[in-house]
Amino acid sequence: MSDKPDVPPAELSKGETAERELLRAALSSIGDAVITTDTHGQITALNPAAQSLTGWTLEEATGELLARVFQIVNEETRQAIESPAARALRDDVSVGPQNHTLLIAKDATEHPIDDSAATIRGPAGAVAGVVLAFRNVAARPEDGPPLQDTLDEVASILATLSRPLLILDAELRVIAANGSFCRVFKLAPAETEQRLLYELGGGLWDIPELRERLQDVLPHSRPLDDFEVADDFPGIGRRVMRLNARPLVRDGRQTDHIQLTIEDVTARLRGIEALQDSELKYRRLFEAAQDGILILTADTGQITEANPFIEQILGRPRAELLGQHLWDIGLLTDMAENEAKFVELREQGYVRYDHLPLETADGRQTQVEFVSNVYDVGGRQVIQCNIRDISDRVTLERKTEEQSRQLAELDRRKDEFLAMLSHELRSPLAPIVNAAYLLRLQSNETSIQRHAREVIERQSAHLTQLVDDLLEVSRITTGRIQLRKERIALGSLVERAVGSVLPEIERRRHELSVSVPPEPIWVDADSVRLEQVVVNLITNAAKYTEDGGHIWLTVNREQDTAIIRLRDTGIGIAPDVLPNVFDLFAQAERSLARSEGGLGIGLALVKRLTELHGGSVDVYSALGRGSELLVRLPVAPDPEFIVPASIRRPTGRNMARSLGILVVDDNLDTARTFQLLLEDEGHRVKMAHDGPSALQAALEFRPDVILLDIGLPGWDGYEVARRIRQEPTLHDVVLVAVTGYGRESDEQHAREAGFDHHLVKPPDFDALEAILTTAGRRLVAL
Repeated sequence: MSDKPDVPPAELSKGETAERELLRAALSSIGDAVITTDTHGQITALNPAAQSLTGWTLEEATGELLARVFQIVNEETRQAIESPAARALRDDVSVGPQNHTLLIAKDATEHPIDDSAATIRGPAGAVAGVVLAFRNVAARPEDGPPLQDTLDEVASILATLSRPLLILDAELRVIAANGSFCRVFKLAPAETEQRLLYELGGGLWDIPELRERLQDVLPHSRPLDDFEVADDFPGIGRRVMRLNARPLVRDGRQTDHIQLTIEDVTARLRGIEALQDSELKYRRLFEAAQDGILILTADTGQITEANPFIEQILGRPRAELLGQHLWDIGLLTDMAENEAKFVELREQGYVRYDHLPLETADGRQTQVEFVSNVYDVGGRQVIQCNIRDISDRVTLERKTEEQSRQLAELDRRKDEFLAMLSHELRSPLAPIVNAAYLLRLQSNETSIQRHAREVIERQSAHLTQLVDDLLEVSRITTGRIQLRKERIALGSLVERAVGSVLPEIERRRHELSVSVPPEPIWVDADSVRLEQVVVNLITNAAKYTEDGGHIWLTVNREQDTAIIRLRDTGIGIAPDVLPNVFDLFAQAERSLARSEGGLGIGLALVKRLTELHGGSVDVYSALGRGSELLVRLPVAPDPEFIVPASIRRPTGRNMARSLGILVVDDNLDTARTFQLLLEDEGHRVKMAHDGPSALQAALEFRPDVILLDIGLPGWDGYEVARRIRQEPTLHDVVLVAVTGYGRESDEQHAREAGFDHHLVKPPDFDALEAILTTAGRRLVAL
């Protein structure tokens, strides 16, 4: 009774039988012991070395389970261990040698072995079995070729046998065809066996040269190597098949049969053609490129190829460059730098110089852009260097840098001009505003005088606003603006803004509807600049709404956003103007007479100041149908504590005592109107008109407060302030800068010189009165 496993043997075709014969014949030439199995672990082949070590013959072992033929134990524990083949088959992995392994042969002799195994794959890629390679380490030194080489060799043999295979007799009649041949060419075994080769496939193999070459294989032992047949094969289409034929050898002797293997090389040839096409395109690009290209070996850094354009860059023939290094041709300074860059290239695979100095063969100095990359080409690494002459670009960059410097200088001069312009405009504005305020204090004013005064107040206020806006937009565009944020109620701020523009609203006979919710909406904002946003919105609406129009101003809250919405019945904005309405100096012909022109900075300020507060602004308009602007601001949490109005400290002139005030200004009208205003408030006032006389008057008069202009003859206001702070008798005097210079840098200079306050001409009388009130309280406390 057979001990072989109860697995019904498959009926083998002639092709499969021949294939197994070929496998056994091929394995017989391998020095290491080799066993192959199917997916059930049943042995399919056993080479002579394996038969010698196991003690099993091929006939005995074929079909047996591997575990019976290949019994192994651990030489120390004497415990049976799992073979690498079993694990490889189970886990579909390659398994290396195990330590201290003994093979128990059929006759119970023991052999110390090394063993390794790997899976076998069929044509479709599925596991078809396993190959086990082992050797007697006592008979063969351990430092011999690794078993992996044997596994690789067997894998190569199996790959060859997995190709379509025919066994032919001397007349080229098919004795056997393997399963791969039948699958590839869509033929049944009955359609191939006992048929002449040149009758198969409708005569596709009937090629005179092929017949002649095959008929020479047996009588002259002349193999057929790499014979290609290109044709349209039934069922599979256009293919290129590569044929190889050898006499079939069995037991070391040549038989009267021919082994013919067929390989489909269509895809490989297409790949070669595509590569050749790609190489041709690369070569064309390489030769035609308008950048210099060098190809270097990665190990030595020597130039192996150079394109034609490199000659124009370096001024050297290509032939002179071959075999040289980069530092030899003027690209890198010396050998040390060259070697350092090659280390960097090997580590990172990339090196770049944006401006690399280069001296050409004729001594011309230029600059190049240099980029190096490491590539793998055919299993070896090469370096490609792209070199571009950037002389023109460098010239352009220098011109651009020079233009940038010139623009920066122009910008600096513009800022200085604006500062001087504001000073020159504010200096005459101050006495005008002061004089208008003096006129307001007269009780016997006629209607004509009142009208004239109101015109002066309105137009001077408009001019002041223009100057402020011009300087404000300069601060924003140069990034010098700093917000002084505090927690404020938006409704109160809007009401103050409305109050400041009411004269203009009334003059234009507009109807202004204001809606502010009773509960406060808190925002973190610079109250002065956010009020400026609202004032500009209302002023813009009033300006571009026909007299007697309607303006709606509403404030509300939507979740975490505060919204200021301003809508008017004005002339609207043309569609082509609308996208640019917030651009600086953008203007549109919004009235035929252009009587309501401006500088085109009002809405630009609205947008920029709003964005500085973390908000946004949008506009909706149609020509002739009015406009709507929405300002959105982030809402701040409610403050934890608000001082009730009933307990706030009172302010106003009734809290101020009579102060000694020194007014210093080289504009006599400004100084005189200040004197009249302050004396009307009950203060004692002296005047000075230059730096030295200001210090002398301060020492003699001992004022409580000095209103000091900056632009003075002799010493400027900063110098006067510093000298005053050095006088012990004037240590407590309150120094107030009243100046036409309103930049933040001017405020900083004033603080550094010793000023306590900084007011811009024409000064806000409420702000001035608050300063004087505080000074009066301090004196009372002393």
